[in-house]
Amino acid sequence: MSSQTLTGIPASPGIVAGPVHLLRWEVPEVSPRTIDEEMVEGEIARLHAALGIAQAKLRQVRDRAERNAGAEEAAIFDVQMEICSDPDLKSSIEHLIRQHFAAEKAVDLVLLEWRQLFARSTNALMRERTSDLTDVQIRLLSVLLGLPDHDPVDLPKGANAIVVTHDLTPSLTVQLDRDAIAAIATDAGTRTSHVAILARSLGLPAVVGLLDAVTRLQAGDTVILDGTAGTLVVRPTSHELAEAQQRQRREQRSRAALAHFAQEAAVTADGVALTVRANVDLPDEAEHAAASGADGVGLMRTEFLVVGRATMPDEDEQVAAYVNVIEAFGGRPVVIRTFDVGGDKLPMGGFPHEANPFLGWRAIRMCLDEPEMFKTQLRALLRAALTGDVRIMLPLVVSVDEVRAARRLMDEAKQELTARGIAFRHDVPLGVMVETPAAALSVEALAPECAFFSIGTNDLVQYTLAVDRGNARLATRFTPLHPAVLGLIARTQAEGAKHGLEVCVCGEMASEPLMAFALIGLGIRQLSVSPIAIASVKRIITGIDASGAASAARAALAAGTAERAEALLAEALRAQLRAHGMDDLGV
Repeated sequence: MSSQTLTGIPASPGIVAGPVHLLRWEVPEVSPRTIDEEMVEGEIARLHAALGIAQAKLRQVRDRAERNAGAEEAAIFDVQMEICSDPDLKSSIEHLIRQHFAAEKAVDLVLLEWRQLFARSTNALMRERTSDLTDVQIRLLSVLLGLPDHDPVDLPKGANAIVVTHDLTPSLTVQLDRDAIAAIATDAGTRTSHVAILARSLGLPAVVGLLDAVTRLQAGDTVILDGTAGTLVVRPTSHELAEAQQRQRREQRSRAALAHFAQEAAVTADGVALTVRANVDLPDEAEHAAASGADGVGLMRTEFLVVGRATMPDEDEQVAAYVNVIEAFGGRPVVIRTFDVGGDKLPMGGFPHEANPFLGWRAIRMCLDEPEMFKTQLRALLRAALTGDVRIMLPLVVSVDEVRAARRLMDEAKQELTARGIAFRHDVPLGVMVETPAAALSVEALAPECAFFSIGTNDLVQYTLAVDRGNARLATRFTPLHPAVLGLIARTQAEGAKHGLEVCVCGEMASEPLMAFALIGLGIRQLSVSPIAIASVKRIITGIDASGAASAARAALAAGTAERAEALLAEALRAQLRAHGMDDLGV
């Protein structure tokens, strides 16, 4: 039988061959089925048995999650076990069974009704339980319908499995075991979606945006996942497996050849010095990031302390997480972003359903509306800043009023720490992420209120081009080199320089060689990238002239289309690399 190639979006580099672990984590369809009176007690017994099986499974899942991710993250499964033992839930389902509904249909109807009630609740805690109810519904229906168990907890260490799923939710993410999983493939997502960022942080090859891989693959299928090319070869031939192994060895040699660039100074061929920092998503990866050649942390994403857990981390827990990263970088600057929760990064339980979550209650909006939660984080950051060069960054700012409101809450946090007699750093710099057109067009007003700017290109591209960055069907329209995006970056850089502010680009755009070239040409002198990309970005920097990059950027700004801008930049970059005796990296 010949192989089949599925094409998606490259999300995290690397080539892996292994068996598919299908993770179908969605509520199954339940056909209407009625029962006769004499079957009622038997269906109730089936329900009780299913509840018992689900609770046993949840205990197993909880134990595995606690070993992999810690007790706080594992606590989300305690909530689900409580739901399974809730007497009101059980009696409501039994009531429908006594009305001659089959057990699976009764479960489906009752939990659907509960989810709708919880989602509409004015009580935030109840709204947060909606996704727990969904998880319980999936587990119970899977048992009652006799469906295969797709839970990732069943993967043994060393399985070398390639997880294929529609998307990774927080309750699935917290179960991931890096010793069992070799790669990730999802139907949803793009290069800048949560799952892609997480895969790069974990060092797992990934392909996203496959659209329908879950329905086209079978559990146990052998596949070759190429996270660099964005492909999934299904049931490969022996020849294709051998070729994949050769490509894998070439990639390893290429990474080894690049490795020395990581420790080189980031200076262009014509003598312009740049700063290359690391993006850090998980505190546990701090030591690896610190050893990658980074000049500090340009973006620590704190929402990953929240995603996949039942409760918010308290002040002391946050202090420990921040200090872990700060100490790993030994005095180098560490820019920590306040919670950017919302959009595609939801805490366990999520938020009330929103038709447009990226335009909804997220990031600085959520923080300002939940001042006690925000001040807990600010107090933790102020305390942690005693251990190093910490800078605080506010996400999704669109007005000066938001910066001033955040500063007022920071002042309150300082007063509270003083009242408690707890030491903290008083002069922590406060900056903003420029990631909306509103912010980019307001940099003149924002500059006097800020210590620095950091351009978040993932969202800036999304909002400028009106393209959902998580929508795989729109991936080809997500074009960071669009002249409109380049113009907003150039404007922010120029205004920051006028006010003596550092301007860094910390979005995924900075990790791509061609785009890094464009950013340097626009005057950007600070880049923050995935640790895995530091060596390749420094290689580009040392192989170009900043003056030549500036000429290419000017041409791209006037190009009119993203396609034309990309072509002009690629031609210029190839010419520069050749001129300095380097290959073109496939640009």
